Amino acid sequence: MATPHVLLVDDSCVDRFVAARVLESCNVKVTVVEGAKQALEILDMEHDVKLILTDYCMPDMTGYDLLVEVKKSPKLNHLPVVITCTDDVPERIKKCLDGGAKDYIIKPIKVDSVPRLLSYI
Repeated sequence: MATPHVLLVDDSCVDRFVAARVLESCNVKVTVVEGAKQALEILDMEHDVKLILTDYCMPDMTGYDLLVEVKKSPKLNHLPVVITCTDDVPERIKKCLDGGAKDYIIKPIKVDSVPRLLSYI
């Protein structure tokens, strides 16, 4: 199997670092960006991204906003999106899952979460 490529979207440098290291330790290729608009630009250029792992709470565009943009794009709507957040808010989790997210994971991302993430690819 080819190395899976994950687009990691998070405005927190600490959370980006932690999640990237966890994924890379499991032989996952990671492209890291700090916002949803940047993610959409990368997705327009990159064609081997297999999963989007995005924070929910970001300025300008939330992870949910990114999810909506991905799901309405004929070019991108096949990509699985997993939302991460430090908050366990049932209404937000439901909204994201109802909007097409594959999962909603409470941060920090841990090594034992990686197989679950990769199962969505």
